[in-house]
Amino acid sequence: MQNRTHTCGELRIGDAGKKVQLSGWLENMRIVSANLAFIVLRDFYGTTQLVAETEEMMKKFKEITKESTISVTGVVRERSSKNPKQATGEIEVVPDSVTVLGRCRYNELPFEINHSREADETARLRYRYLDLRNPEVKKNIILRCNVVAALRQAMTEHGFLEITTPILTASSPEGARDYLVPARKHPGKFYALPQAPQQFKQLLMTAGFDRYFQIAPCFRDEDARGDRSPGEFYQLDMEMAFATQEDVFAVLEDVLPPVFAKFGKYNRASSAPFKRIPYLEAMEKYGSDKPDLRIDLTVQDATEVLGGCGFGPFEGNVVKAVVVSGFQGSRKVIDRLLSDVEVQAGSKPYWFRVDENGAFVGGISKFVSPVADVVKEKLGLAPGDFVGISAGKKTLAQKTAGVLVKTFGAAVPGHMDKEQYAFCWIVDFPMYEIGEESGELEFCHNPFSMPSGGLDTLLAAERGEIDPLTITADQYDLVCNGVELSSGAVRNHDPEIMVKAFELVRLGEEDVKKKFPAMYNAFCYGAPPHAGIAPGVDRMVMLLAGEDSIREVIPFPMNKNAQDIMMGAPSEVTEKQLEELHIRTTATEDEEN
Repeated sequence: MQNRTHTCGELRIGDAGKKVQLSGWLENMRIVSANLAFIVLRDFYGTTQLVAETEEMMKKFKEITKESTISVTGVVRERSSKNPKQATGEIEVVPDSVTVLGRCRYNELPFEINHSREADETARLRYRYLDLRNPEVKKNIILRCNVVAALRQAMTEHGFLEITTPILTASSPEGARDYLVPARKHPGKFYALPQAPQQFKQLLMTAGFDRYFQIAPCFRDEDARGDRSPGEFYQLDMEMAFATQEDVFAVLEDVLPPVFAKFGKYNRASSAPFKRIPYLEAMEKYGSDKPDLRIDLTVQDATEVLGGCGFGPFEGNVVKAVVVSGFQGSRKVIDRLLSDVEVQAGSKPYWFRVDENGAFVGGISKFVSPVADVVKEKLGLAPGDFVGISAGKKTLAQKTAGVLVKTFGAAVPGHMDKEQYAFCWIVDFPMYEIGEESGELEFCHNPFSMPSGGLDTLLAAERGEIDPLTITADQYDLVCNGVELSSGAVRNHDPEIMVKAFELVRLGEEDVKKKFPAMYNAFCYGAPPHAGIAPGVDRMVMLLAGEDSIREVIPFPMNKNAQDIMMGAPSEVTEKQLEELHIRTTATEDEEN
């Protein structure tokens, strides 16, 4: 191997006496005296201690700045003071020559490499190539590589073919903003980067491919979150012909548990079959369609017993309660936790306690004490219980109660079995909803999903025999530890059913043909029933690594404002480039001034 005979993580006591050549980065130098210094050399594989024992060698090392890449030849010997925490801690190398391969031209680094995670995020992203030298940061990227390799192997073993789909495609209404690419040869027209390979994988099923997958790049112009990176992400995209929901579940319940068991931070993961929870039940019981089943707290409806207790915010609203046993937090702790809930939910929560004598104290206790007996019976209260309460329109009350569950479940000892991966399926999603802005019927999730009951159900809704809002879709989400890993569905592969589904949201056959021409036409040539799903690779690795931010598992992530501050993207381009693309930019008056 050029510039080295061994790596810095390879040498052991059995190599004592060997003449070796190592290469890597000079991590640190500790000078003991005029002719003795200990140097740490680091490469991808680990670290090795070097010992400079002559004035000549000391001089050479003193001239080398930290983080320079060097090549060292020398003899391996047993260390007198061994380091059991280091893989190479039983040996050291006494160099007889050192060569600088790549000099670090700065005496000051933006941050200490081994403490880069403590640095400001902007500095970490700007100098990401230095941040990645930190073994703690690097190991997440290595984990990602290993997980992707394991997923590929498992999918191949299950008979899936890895097929890549186009990156430059047509803009499509799929729920998020498209990234648009101007077409130089077609003035005024644009390609779009795919939000997902949704249409292409369905077309592959129509083309006669039985099982498809890919580690697919997806592009969405949306804001960042802790579990969502702006710009691009990757997913394990899969689709199966002649398949049902059960077939999709069987594949993922076989593929994912071994991956989580092998690579996860926790050594326990749900085994097949994963728990299945209807959407409406999830919202009622957990206050979320992404429940964290590691938490034993649940939501109870308290509208009947508290709606008329005289407390203003409860009047005319839905009231939900979360009972937390064993919580002895002070008023300061309660206020802090409830403040966190309010920030996350956008709605103020309320509370009271049951003291050791069974009396209601604190918070809104004076309003609920007059109905104490009925409240105790309804909620199953016991001395020492803490009760968090939400109120508002149904969806807001549910959401706030869900945040109460997650916040207090994680904060109060005994309510969260954290050391595991708890999977569940959320099923029976509503096909339609009333749009918040339009006030009219809209698709709730994926318009390509098959409505439960097929055409007959849609016709019944059209005739007014059933409420369209009661129609469910053969759609499902996979959730792990409160994180949505993926959405999937049995697809609507019948043009007649597809048109009728869109007619209910005021779009006719011509609209369907215009928005989805390839899919509509392909389905008219006889499409097989098919179903699929696409677990997010980034989120999966984030869970496996035990990280709170998805940026920790992406090699070169953007910041929260969708900027790559290391590369300077997005950036301005030349007028010539714009002219070639037939584009002219506009600026606001403030920008011009």
